Amino acid sequence: MKNVTAASAALALMSTTALAGGLDRSGQPIGIIFEEGTYAEFGFAISNPDVSGTDLLGNETGNVANNFSSISGGYKTDLNDKMSVSLIFDQPFGVDVEYPGGTGITPTPGDDPLLQGTMARADSNSITALLRYKFDNNVSVHGGIRYQEVDGEVTLSGDAYNTMQPASGYNVKVNKDGALGWVAGAAYEKPEIALRVALTYSSEIEHDFALNETFPAILAPFLPGGTNEFPTSTKTKTPQSVNLDFQSGIAKDTLVFGGVRWAQHSKTNLIPPAFGRDLIGLDDTYTYTLGVGRRFNENWSGSLAVIYEDEGEDDLVSPLAPTNGMKAIRLGVQYKTDKIKVQGGLRYTKVGDAIAAPGDTAAANMRDNDVLSLGFKVGYYF
Repeated sequence: MKNVTAASAALALMSTTALAGGLDRSGQPIGIIFEEGTYAEFGFAISNPDVSGTDLLGNETGNVANNFSSISGGYKTDLNDKMSVSLIFDQPFGVDVEYPGGTGITPTPGDDPLLQGTMARADSNSITALLRYKFDNNVSVHGGIRYQEVDGEVTLSGDAYNTMQPASGYNVKVNKDGALGWVAGAAYEKPEIALRVALTYSSEIEHDFALNETFPAILAPFLPGGTNEFPTSTKTKTPQSVNLDFQSGIAKDTLVFGGVRWAQHSKTNLIPPAFGRDLIGLDDTYTYTLGVGRRFNENWSGSLAVIYEDEGEDDLVSPLAPTNGMKAIRLGVQYKTDKIKVQGGLRYTKVGDAIAAPGDTAAANMRDNDVLSLGFKVGYYF
């Protein structure tokens, strides 16, 4: 069964970038370490979110989630019959939210949408170096180091922030910082039935960010030094996480697979010193995946998976992440020869309803939103 289901396994565990809870984008996969021989891959994914709602004045927010894309890649090779190494690139965390309209400059009350001009952007790049050692009892361990870079920007704008003076019109630029973390895990395999269970822990990574904080110019006379611009710094941790992945053959040419991911987003805070309040305010997330892969012939296979993410403790969420839980379905197809593997995936995500609430004060109801994502991956066996 190992040879029959291996192609389906690789496809079935492929994920496409999508809007998920907290900051998650890639899910931090390490599956390449289980590929046979020497192998390299490159992936590209794009998501088209539609996240909108109505504020408490009855104004439409418009679509507040911008399209986003990501790239990924990896290389794996065997050092001997016991040890292998891999190098993995992904873009694990991100935010791209912008409420249409507004300049975020003058905090003047009016009849415009309550959150217009509010925006948040965060980008990340990560390189992970892993070493895997196989024991004689079908157990293996893997671990290594991860280097991660993050930068971003946040603007608070609109009448919803006028109750938090001097919040409306506030902007902070988070300059890029790189820092190190670590990864550790173990796996059990039974090749004759294509069984694999893998548990992987990823540490939190602490960044020391240089910031540029800017308040509305009209407030300069009331701020320290008579200026509205402050170069500051702060420390922020990206989430620690645990991934539990499994697969098993259940019949000829058929594989069942799934996984659970926990990410501790609640420990990720951004508190600029001059502003003095957390700009993020996220909940921890649990994401569940269950699916089936099927090999059709020597070259072609496909997969179908459902994905579920718990809702947070209540419907009040940050306007910078205005969703609450999600349900998704993912279709995949793969073409594979002895040397080349080409994968494609299409994912539809229904994101949970939420209430965008600056400072825990309701501002907008975000309802009936979704995301369409498309991903491709090309791999080569040397």
